[in-house]
Order: sequence, then C-alpha cells, then structure tokens
Amino acid sequence: MSGTAPQAVVERALELARADECVVLVEETSSANLRWAGNSLTTNGATRGRTVTVVALTRTSRGVAVGTRSRTGVRDDELEDLVRAAEAASEEALPTDDASPLPAPEAACSPAAATPWDAPAAATDISAFSGVAPGLGRAFERAGAGGRRLYGFAEHTVTSTFLGTSTGVRLRHDQPTGTIDVNAKSAGEPESGAGTGHSAWVGQATRDFSDVDVDALEHELGRRIGWAQRRVDLEAGRYETILPPSAVADMMVFLYLNANGRDAAEGRTVFSAPGGGTRVGDRLASLPLTLFSDPHLPGLECAPFVSATAPGRRVTAFDNGLPLRRTEWISSGELAALTQTRRTAETTGLPLTAFIDNLVLWQADGTATVDEMVAQTERGLLLTCVWYVRVVDPQSLLLTGLTRDGVYLVEDGRVTGAVNNFRFNESPVGLLERAQQAGATVPALGREFGDGFTRTAMPPLRIPDFNMSTVSQAS
Repeated sequence: MSGTAPQAVVERALELARADECVVLVEETSSANLRWAGNSLTTNGATRGRTVTVVALTRTSRGVAVGTRSRTGVRDDELEDLVRAAEAASEEALPTDDASPLPAPEAACSPAAATPWDAPAAATDISAFSGVAPGLGRAFERAGAGGRRLYGFAEHTVTSTFLGTSTGVRLRHDQPTGTIDVNAKSAGEPESGAGTGHSAWVGQATRDFSDVDVDALEHELGRRIGWAQRRVDLEAGRYETILPPSAVADMMVFLYLNANGRDAAEGRTVFSAPGGGTRVGDRLASLPLTLFSDPHLPGLECAPFVSATAPGRRVTAFDNGLPLRRTEWISSGELAALTQTRRTAETTGLPLTAFIDNLVLWQADGTATVDEMVAQTERGLLLTCVWYVRVVDPQSLLLTGLTRDGVYLVEDGRVTGAVNNFRFNESPVGLLERAQQAGATVPALGREFGDGFTRTAMPPLRIPDFNMSTVSQAS
C-alpha cells in the first residue's frame, strides 16, 4: 500500500466498514539511526513503515463490543480483510465497560490546532544527524586520548498519525522524536584496586538534533569517569541524595502512569482515599511543586488530541479526537487531577483530564543546578540514573530498582569518588513528600523510560534519606 496516501486508506477503510461505528488510524513512521562502539561508528540505517488499525464497534442489547485489529504492510487488496477481521473480533467480544459515544466533529479537537489533514506524511532520513556526526568524531578522538571508550545510539523518528471516525472526525498529527544515549567506559583500575573500571551514561531527547551538543555530552562523561578514579565502598542505608533531572524523570513518569482516575476510585493505588474515592485535593509534596502536561509546550510538543487504538483504563478509543489542553496533575504540592477518560470522569465525578504525552515538574523559585546543589552538600550521594525499576506495591507506589553507571560520593561540597551500586526501594510519592530542595527545571531523558516516554522536563531534587536498601553487585 506504499503508493496509496494514508488519508485515502482512512477513507477507504471507513467506506468498507459495516460495523455500527468505526475508527481507523494510520501511522506512517520514518526512522533513521546511528550506532557506535569503541570510539567508532559501526552502523547507520533508515526505515519506513505503515501500520493500519481498525476499531469496530458493535452495539447490542447488552452494550458495546469492541474489536481491534492492526497490521503493517497492508496492501490495497488486503484492506477489506483487515476491516472484516476487526468486525469479526467485535462480534465475538463481550461488551466493554468503558463505552461512550464517539465524539462528533464539533466535540473533537479543532483541525486548525493540528497538522493539516491533506499534507503528505512527514519523514526523516540520515541527514538528521548532519550536525551530530562531526561532534561524535571529535568526541571519539578525545575519549581515545583519555583512555575512554564511547558506546551509544542516536535515533530520529517521525510518526504521522491519521485519525478518521465514522462520526466524521478527521485529524492528523506529525510527531518528531529523537534521542541520543552515550556510554563511556574506562579501562583503568580505580584507586582502591576494586573493580575493573567505571562506566557513565548521559542521554538527551530532542525534536530535530539541532540542540544536541555532543562535545558537552562527552565532557560530562569525562568528568564522571574522572570522579571514579577513587572508589569508596558503602553499606546499604539511607543517604542524603541528589537526584539529577534524568533520574527524577523516571520516578515522575512512574507516578504519572499510575495516576489513573478509575484505579484510584476503585481503591487500587496510592491515589485512593481511605474509605473510598480519590485523594484529589490532598497535599502530596512538601515543596510547592507543580506537575503538569501541555501538548503545546515549546520543545515538548505532542499530539493535541486523543489517539488510541483500543479500549483502556487510562486512554480509550472511544475518546479518539477529543482535544487535549494544559493539565496540572499536582498544583503547588496538592494532587489536582488524575488521568481520566469520559467514562471514568462520569463514574468518579472528576473533570475529564485525558492522558497527554509529555510531563513537566516545576517549582517557581527553583533555580539551582545539580552542580550548585552538590556545592551545598556536606555529605551525600549523587545518583545519576536508575535502571530496571519495577512496582512492588501499587498501594504506596513503592518501586524497586538498581543504580547504574555512576553513584558518586559528595563530601564538603564536591564529588570525591564513585561508590558501589545499590538496589533501592522508594516511592515517587514518598520522594515528593520528603524532598527538601528542587532546582531548575530542564529538559530531561530518563534512563528507564528513555525509549518510550521522552518528552519530559524536570528539576534536580534533594532527598534527605533516599533508601539504598541493599548493596548490588551490578557493575
């Protein structure tokens, strides 16, 4: 179907549909990437693809049943088979409990707020890295001269989403997404003689790589490798800890993905109120922090309308096309909203606040950088990134995970060495409750969610008693 415009695919699928109602989404994806290892570029490539999703809705006396089918590489003569498969799945399914009427065009996002429907699908290619490649060359030379090896990956993807419904909604959005991840490894032995060197990681999200400074990234990696010339072994315990924006991003994304109105109202999460209902209105943070999403935020722009391929608790195909607006989840420290579909908003009695694909944590008077927070620390840890994080207890949102690629000892206002890795047990809600200082909010790429939720901006946080529960042998 490569020769058929995605808009035409949407229209043809809707024409073929026999279900009571139908939603069609076509995603055109274009991607380019670079890989490097041992201070040398290894591979590069570019790909293009299309995914067609048909959501068929069948109304019965018992309710609305939903059938969803998605396929890639669908030819023109295979489109009807896809539509019939979705309809057959709908006829066999049980009625869903999140059904709502599909939005009419007048209730959907204004087409003027989205990308023009008729424009060709956006695309990228290897030229997206034209400004990055020379910087990588310089970084390889400096790293080699300093006894370091660089490994990493850069990817740029542009996804054009075309949404059409049987109620007449036609919307389209182009989403550029770029990331660069760089690891540095040293071959030398730390001062104490333990271990076999040190590794450090930095990453950055971007829309087009014009704001990526590879020299600055490599400089930061060199600095961290330098810190690790001294190795200090510490026991498990609670330590005053500075979390940089990348680590804060991972913790806050976990919070956001679990801030679901329906689950909270059903008593399943940390946002459930004792005795029933939700904790909306309760104070969560000791500092006047605001956690918000905004689809139009410069640099973090994302789709201004709901786009979903199936029913769901957090986002649902029944809401496809609804407009998205700036939403504060936490306002000056108080829980202000939870992610809601129209159906869950009805059952919880809270306003409709749909899921948005970016996240920002901000404090009005937060101005300190990580380095300035280190300079204010008598003794503590600098935890650069977290990894392999999992939920232990949804009722408290207790997470467990590992530190990775750099935990550093801070003494008398400066970093004095690298320490061993830990397993930690912490809740992002608990971190907000106990945080003593928030710095300046900057764009951040989490290590755990760096390949799935890239559009975040976070401040560094000072936690007085971060729980390093056990020593980890991970290196």
